[in-house]
Amino acid sequence: MTKTARATTRINLALQGGGAHGAFTRGVLDRLLEDESIEIAAIAGTSAGALNAAALKVGLLTGGREGARENLNWFWEQVGAVTDTRFSDWIAAFAPTVPAVARALEASPAYMAYDMTSRMLSPYLYGPAVRSPLERIVTALRFDHVCADDGPQLHICAINVRSGKVRVFAGDEIGPEALLASACLPTLFQAVEIEDPATGTVEAYWDGGYTGNPALFPLFALDLPGDILIVNINPLYREDVPQEAQAIQNRINEISFNASLLRELRAISFVKRLIQQGSMPKGAMKDVLVHLVSDDALMNDLNVATKTIPVPVILSRLKAAGRQAMDGFLAQHRADLGQRGTVDLTELFN
Repeated sequence: MTKTARATTRINLALQGGGAHGAFTRGVLDRLLEDESIEIAAIAGTSAGALNAAALKVGLLTGGREGARENLNWFWEQVGAVTDTRFSDWIAAFAPTVPAVARALEASPAYMAYDMTSRMLSPYLYGPAVRSPLERIVTALRFDHVCADDGPQLHICAINVRSGKVRVFAGDEIGPEALLASACLPTLFQAVEIEDPATGTVEAYWDGGYTGNPALFPLFALDLPGDILIVNINPLYREDVPQEAQAIQNRINEISFNASLLRELRAISFVKRLIQQGSMPKGAMKDVLVHLVSDDALMNDLNVATKTIPVPVILSRLKAAGRQAMDGFLAQHRADLGQRGTVDLTELFN
């Protein structure tokens, strides 16, 4: 007896930024691409999420689903991932625990010197010589595919330094500078300047995580499906109150980078209540179905050092954790896609 082919379900992805912790999202996408019945219609991404989105789209258009998985692996190999997965698994089996690696990295003289320098010295002190290490990798992407009409729509978030407003780049607007702007931490790199072709005005941009991590509103378009799957890599909740300076700063950054996402989820929750109560005419606003994939337990074991410095063992474990988290989501909620949201928004804000 042959199996009946499962109908294709179209979804949108919202990919958070979080430095090297974006390797978790790589694992989520790797597992998602194995499910041929799920089609990615659009992606909103910020920082590492934007880079994952671009690498995924290029791979899809050049080699299909397998090409997307290979291109994501290539990208993370470039930022420090182990290239041989068998060797990576062997290391993971004998390496110290994730918390031990995170603590050792945070206490290392190299990281402490880096951390102190980033807090005390402006990136403008060194002139144009200091460039993002991502530049070489980003410019190697095929931007004819990144900007193509085919494949998932891409929405890349950055923040306008002067106005403080979110800027969402899409279509032909997404060049190397837009991706670098989305991942431009202001304490490490000079703002990325991009000319607006319509006005000729040159604007400066920083990491989009401060105003949209990621921005969900581009995914509300009526021609897009109602499902938004958020890949969350900045833990919403931490049990322990941070007491050390680095831990305090890390938690401040996590709260800041989650704030814009929570605001949009609160707005979605409000609209859904109006629809359910009959206070809003049907079809007046989109009834968004929200889903979330995360691993807060793992992210609580990591810190700002593992976010900043791509350690191969940590990247390998993040990928594995992302695959496991996505596998668990599909096992539990695959049938909910296209039917209902799987995040209790009311409970989230209690």
